[in-house]
Amino acid sequence: MVKVGIVGGTGYTGVELLRLLAAHPEVELALITSRSEAGLPVAEMFPGLRGHVDLTFSAPDPVALAACDVVFFATPNGVAMQSVPELLEAGVKVIDLAADFRLKDTEEWEQWYGQPHACPQLLDEAVYGLPEVNRAAISEARLIANPGCYPTAVQLGLLPLLEKGLVDTGRLIADCKSGVSGAGRKAAVSTLLCETSESFKAYGVAGHRHWPEICQGLNAVVAFEGKGGVGLTFVPHLVPMLRGIHATLYATLLSTNDATDADLQTLYEQRYASEPFVDVLPVGSHPETRSVKGVNVCRIAIHRPQGADTVVILSVIDNLVKGAAGQAVQNMNILCDLPETAGLTGIALVP
Repeated sequence: MVKVGIVGGTGYTGVELLRLLAAHPEVELALITSRSEAGLPVAEMFPGLRGHVDLTFSAPDPVALAACDVVFFATPNGVAMQSVPELLEAGVKVIDLAADFRLKDTEEWEQWYGQPHACPQLLDEAVYGLPEVNRAAISEARLIANPGCYPTAVQLGLLPLLEKGLVDTGRLIADCKSGVSGAGRKAAVSTLLCETSESFKAYGVAGHRHWPEICQGLNAVVAFEGKGGVGLTFVPHLVPMLRGIHATLYATLLSTNDATDADLQTLYEQRYASEPFVDVLPVGSHPETRSVKGVNVCRIAIHRPQGADTVVILSVIDNLVKGAAGQAVQNMNILCDLPETAGLTGIALVP
């Protein structure tokens, strides 16, 4: 059994992690920390876990955490980096669901997250936890940076085109929509029911923290002779639903025979044929966010409207599962040499 600790179990990502790990056949949940809720039974805060999780929230204890095999951080940005060096020194494997270790450039991280990084020496070592790209490195890692929700949907949607060099990398567009749970479990006027219901808006158009993360991931699969990297326009939107991300991605095919004559459906089917959590839908499909509600799956459809040079990729995930907690469990499975699908074989909820 893998002895697991969770730091920060009171947010939406934390409780989703609890839900998945409580049913995992190879996991022993050892402790769940929360400074604000220490002493409160987990099932009292989250009645849905009654009978499945018998733990009580406790204050963070470095000694208790160091006794775990794997520690998940489901905390705000800037928290994990304060404790990770000590845990790694104790031989604990760490999976951070926040953004502390996602970006490799220290200055870039500090620019986007507005604070100094506490352990920049670990940024190069941290493995970006997108299994469909970094599975081998994940299996050997000490520290895994779990990807963001938008970056997961966008990268999985665009990677096959970029890997084969079929599109203009300077003209990529990611038009993305997220449910309100992506904003976290906190009191804020902007996420009140009366503020979000019957409404739809873009945000972060001038710059969003997930933009450099997406670019970093896409750049990693593209060979650039010069500087600059991919040219990506990323616009997130808030939609009045609880869960889900829908990414509509646009790319322009290069004017070469290899690109214009490519069978894109086959390309995607072959690229993800052995991936247990990427589902390439049949030609002409339009994936819905409800089809991935509560499961660790990305569903993708490929379109080429009017047979022109614009490719439209539709990519949907549950932002709390494949976009957060589910992907973290997938990473743990790989890290601990368990079946990759262990604890993640549930069926989407309908309705």
